[in-house]
Amino acid sequence: MHLIIDGYNLLHVTRSLTLLNSIELQWERDRLIDQLSAYRQVKPYEVTIVFDGWQAGWKTEKKEWRKGIEIIFSKLGEKADEVIKRLVKEKGSGAIVVTSDREVSRYAERMSAAVIPSDPFSEKMENSALSIQKDLEEAEEERSSKRKGPSRRLSKKERRFRNAIRKL
Repeated sequence: MHLIIDGYNLLHVTRSLTLLNSIELQWERDRLIDQLSAYRQVKPYEVTIVFDGWQAGWKTEKKEWRKGIEIIFSKLGEKADEVIKRLVKEKGSGAIVVTSDREVSRYAERMSAAVIPSDPFSEKMENSALSIQKDLEEAEEERSSKRKGPSRRLSKKERRFRNAIRKL
């Protein structure tokens, strides 16, 4: 499995980034990378986190590895969403996309990749070291209570989501 994470989208879950200067923003990115690294020790997935660089970035896409996490900054004029879409197209159904962006979510689902919204993933990441099994059971109960109608088989989207949650 390969986790592809919309970096700023996930950071916005825990705090507002609008009033941060560049040093504070870098500190928040580093903190997120530390959390992902700890999560990766519990669940050894490949992890790629993509940050926007389209407004104040480099002329070319910048990639680096830190603590086992691949970090990508999109190039000047390109949004992180486009980089994520490209990665999803490359990885296909072997990817799990972490984003709350509707456009990216729809694209990933069309490419048969599982999508996890940023809120639930943030909670999973924070609680992973303590109680992974308990969180998985709660997520299963929450998702199963939303079913409607007499159908006994879940939709493909729902099955992909459950498989992704189970693997996290």
